[in-house]
Amino acid sequence: DLGLVRALHFPRASLPISFALQQLQQLLFSMIVLVVIMVAFRSYPDLSWLLVLPALALQFVFNTGLALIFARMGSKTPDLAQLMPFVLRTWMYASGVMFSIPAMLEDKNVPSWVADVLQWNPAAVYMDLVRFALIEGYDSSYLPPHVWAFALGWAVLAGVVGFVYFWKAEERYGRG
Repeated sequence: DLGLVRALHFPRASLPISFALQQLQQLLFSMIVLVVIMVAFRSYPDLSWLLVLPALALQFVFNTGLALIFARMGSKTPDLAQLMPFVLRTWMYASGVMFSIPAMLEDKNVPSWVADVLQWNPAAVYMDLVRFALIEGYDSSYLPPHVWAFALGWAVLAGVVGFVYFWKAEERYGRG
């Protein structure tokens, strides 16, 4: 693979971008299964389900930015790939994938800033948006008002920082 990368001249950013697209495709396949399960349990589509599209678009931009950042880091530290599954799994479990962050911290004696940091976590933000669209519908009392703003902010931040960070080392990739 490295020989091919060195031999051909092409935008190196296409590699992490294609990885992010592949992951988006896998997510869409999983979401098809989710929709089938939801319909089987009599949760039928409504207009709120369309909110999944902008949520996934923002998440894709965020994921692409992270892919670009970690591609540059991984080009100099190949062992980083061995660490990433553990980091991502820990991040996922701390993001409310198995529980609602506000509900979990409701009766605990936890400083309010801890709850805020957990809810500002990009993974939690994107999960909240999809959860709101598919499960909660238009019940705006469920979705905290900051979620769309944070989703946009994380996407722009990761997308811009990732692109610039990756691009600054574009000439060095695959060259030694």
